[in-house]
Amino acid sequence: MPPRSPLPQQHGLDAAWVRTPDRDRSRPDPWPTMGDWLHERLSDFVDVAGFLARGRFVDEAGSPVDGDAPYRSCAFVWFHRDRAEETIVPGRIHIVHRDERIVAVDKPAFLSTIPRGRHVLQSVVVRLRAELGLPELSPLHRLDRVTSGILILATERRWRGAYQSMFQRGEVGKTYRALAPLRPELDFPVTVRNHLSKPRGQVQAEVIPGAPVNAVSLIEREAQLQALAVYRLTPQTGRTHQLRMHMLGLGIPIWDDPLYPVVEDVALDDFSRPLQLLASEVRFTDPVDGSPRLFESVRTLPLQSEITISRPDAADH
Repeated sequence: MPPRSPLPQQHGLDAAWVRTPDRDRSRPDPWPTMGDWLHERLSDFVDVAGFLARGRFVDEAGSPVDGDAPYRSCAFVWFHRDRAEETIVPGRIHIVHRDERIVAVDKPAFLSTIPRGRHVLQSVVVRLRAELGLPELSPLHRLDRVTSGILILATERRWRGAYQSMFQRGEVGKTYRALAPLRPELDFPVTVRNHLSKPRGQVQAEVIPGAPVNAVSLIEREAQLQALAVYRLTPQTGRTHQLRMHMLGLGIPIWDDPLYPVVEDVALDDFSRPLQLLASEVRFTDPVDGSPRLFESVRTLPLQSEITISRPDAADH
């Protein structure tokens, strides 16, 4: 790991870093200059010549890297990447609770939990680091980009271990609610147990018949809304797309799901049909002070498009 970055965060994002290789006696001068090494290492990702000319690469002391300087082994270089323009995701991040150790938020659909791929600035972490003045803010669990509801984050690195271990040990109770077709012939409650797998690069998860059970969900029907119903979902495990797959397996796929039962070609900037899945409650015993914690979503089903009711920087405090 590198020493502390000499560059401050930009838009809530840490600077990227690279490190020259350890000294190789078989290649005493593998690159004539630091610029040569940077061109070989980074030219596929950034405009190396432009970054050098503008002093955007810095060394451990925060000084601009001289591209003509002799190559050094074991040297760290920091820089901020250029960010592609992103469409602003509508909807408010409601601050449900904030204290010294954790922040509980109610996130809208279409907003990523963490910066990833084409969703960097438009993510919960990046938005809230800047808005709340918490540069070390980090999520303790994840919600899919299209899922709305309660998300818990640690305010500083020193608190992350205790809370994240609690999530990993399965000591956190989670309740979701979903809007899906009404099937009167189904008897509830029902517990779905199977083995789910989501291979890398595949957008849909799949059931593996005969494999050991790794996904368990309790599903209950709470209310009827004409041809639809509100279902209460209590996952006992946390596999990728678990609730969406278990509802699909019962013949009641979640309303406005862009992946199940079939993959729909939905543009990234189409925010008109939020997935009707809401992480409505999170509860646990605080691992630091032993107090009971319960956080509930301020949203209700059916979820509405938030395109016309949001501001780019909207957040409740």
